[in-house]
Amino acid sequence: MKIHEFQAKQLLRTANVAVPDGIIARSAEEAAAAFKELGGPFAVVKAQIHAGGRGKGTIKSNPDQHGVQLVKSAEEAATVAGNLLGGELVTIQTGPAGRTVKQVLVEAGCDIARELYLGIVIDRACGMPVLMASSEGGMNIEDVAANTPELIFKEAFDPDAGLQSYQVRKLCYRLGITGKSVRSADSFMRTLCKLFVKLDCSLAEINPLVVTGAGEIMALDAKMSFDDNAMFRHPELVELRDLDEEDPAEVRADKSGLSYVQLDGSIGCLVNGAGLAMSTMDLIKLHGGEPANFLDVGGSAKVEQVTEAFHILLEDKNVKAVLVNIFGGIMRCTTIANAIVEAYKVVDFNVPLVVRLEGTEVEEGRKILADCGIDIIGASDLTDAANKVVAAVS
Repeated sequence: MKIHEFQAKQLLRTANVAVPDGIIARSAEEAAAAFKELGGPFAVVKAQIHAGGRGKGTIKSNPDQHGVQLVKSAEEAATVAGNLLGGELVTIQTGPAGRTVKQVLVEAGCDIARELYLGIVIDRACGMPVLMASSEGGMNIEDVAANTPELIFKEAFDPDAGLQSYQVRKLCYRLGITGKSVRSADSFMRTLCKLFVKLDCSLAEINPLVVTGAGEIMALDAKMSFDDNAMFRHPELVELRDLDEEDPAEVRADKSGLSYVQLDGSIGCLVNGAGLAMSTMDLIKLHGGEPANFLDVGGSAKVEQVTEAFHILLEDKNVKAVLVNIFGGIMRCTTIANAIVEAYKVVDFNVPLVVRLEGTEVEEGRKILADCGIDIIGASDLTDAANKVVAAVS
């Protein structure tokens, strides 16, 4: 689950992590009032969407308008906010369609002496969260990771013990942080790591992390996402979810207990099990096709869930064929076969349907489909299924 920058900064502020003062605005008038309330000689107006690269991103209808802009008066804040709000902001992460800007953060200006990078992720290789830092902070950290990875420094830490002060000192030495800034960095980094664990984060990224003219460490930007499976522990975080920033089909699938990710291809995939879903997509691509989605109905899907899955797949106008690939373990092949038959009665199947069943009660499941009178293309194995569904869209 992702949240907006201003929401992430509120979480940081509550944990006593230094962030600039800021006010959210949803109109030009509110942006002007926010500038006046902040009271400084300048401020920054920042579009709030769930995507990075906003500083270089531009409004589709007005390429001169970037997603992050410096303003020096209330009137200028109102003008910039007016140009951003309601526009489609296109960044390197949104794709060409962009995302609609519905709110902006008007943030107090900051005396920036240096820009750094700080991020925390889970490193599955070592089984611990890892704090990453770089002296090359700003908008092009991806280029740093690709071209000069030696400039990114890492410290793994135990989630129970947290980041230790000696680890902070090592990072400060590598980053060239000296003097009283080291004490500020110690408080900032250790608190951020504690918050990462406490909130079940999957990502916490501060880019840029700045050293101010006074030597303080401050988060000039903040990006946080959370482990969906842990949200039952954090109802206060679930309230921060902005469904307008998510794919409507993915939101709909989530409500039905389905795991769904929209892709760009033409072959819809209905599969039970994440590993099987990924293998199915790999085989489709290997044989010349492009998957339109990742859809996992799980091991105990009911007729209603399978029906909803077909509704979601077939409402995607890019889908030209559907591949059902089921390995019956907990999910019996007879259950999915009956679910397909029932779903066919209420869903408008207007594209070829390829079905591959294997596992528990497979022969009985195949007989149900053979005798149902539905135009189904059967497949003997996954390679056969991939070949047939690719041929169906050719």
